[in-house]
Amino acid sequence: MEKLPKIAFPFIIAGVIFIIIIAKSAVTIDAGHAAVLYETLGDGVDSNKVPLGPGFHIIAPWNRVIDYETRQQEIPEKMSVLSSNGLDIKLDASVLYEPDVKNLGKLHNEKGENYLSRVLQPAIRSAARSVVGRYTPEQLYSTKRDAIQEEIFEETRKIVESQYIQLNNVLIRDVTLPPTIKEAIERKLRQEQESLEYEFRLVTAEKEAQKQRIEAQGKADANRILSASLTDKILQDKGIEATNKLAESPNSKVVIIGSGESGMPIILGNQ
Repeated sequence: MEKLPKIAFPFIIAGVIFIIIIAKSAVTIDAGHAAVLYETLGDGVDSNKVPLGPGFHIIAPWNRVIDYETRQQEIPEKMSVLSSNGLDIKLDASVLYEPDVKNLGKLHNEKGENYLSRVLQPAIRSAARSVVGRYTPEQLYSTKRDAIQEEIFEETRKIVESQYIQLNNVLIRDVTLPPTIKEAIERKLRQEQESLEYEFRLVTAEKEAQKQRIEAQGKADANRILSASLTDKILQDKGIEATNKLAESPNSKVVIIGSGESGMPIILGNQ
């Protein structure tokens, strides 16, 4: 019985060592992540090896894994840039990106874990300065914001795509101009809007006047045609016809004596 602990002791030590080895060898990669394997006894990270994907992995206990998030990520960027006429413009943007998983080893070896500050942020700032410098404050404030956003995205993408970073989008949330410039632009836009409204009213009034002229001309033409078709004979016949109808009316008493200058009967009285 006294020898039992001495016999069991090596097995206990071996069991502890085995547990430590398993603990050091077992690696779990979370969903939305990938990892590169750093071989301590080798040459570090092999750029040509496929990264470790999500799930459970067994590695040599003397090696280690370096984890990278592979989901789309966002970084907010507040930048101060100059417009084409040298005015200070502030941009508030969001950059949507993710690492190129297929080249994660190359990204690690060439750029490192802090690739964001080494590559992406300098790229977006450089592209923003280049693009905004081609536009005036008026264009930045009003009509060209979507075009500027697209141009910044394209220029940034060209810089980072060869550096194993996938750029998904650049969103311009806000453009801040100097207060005096902003007020001047807003005042100009109001004046342009008022001018457009005035021109619209003039065009509407002119169309209404044209409509009335056309209607008046139509009535005048109709009256002229009617007047030309009414001869003295037609008028006399119409007058006789109307007089006969009046004489036949039970509510009228008509006395006709002689005729008028046109040969029409003269009505002397009625009730």
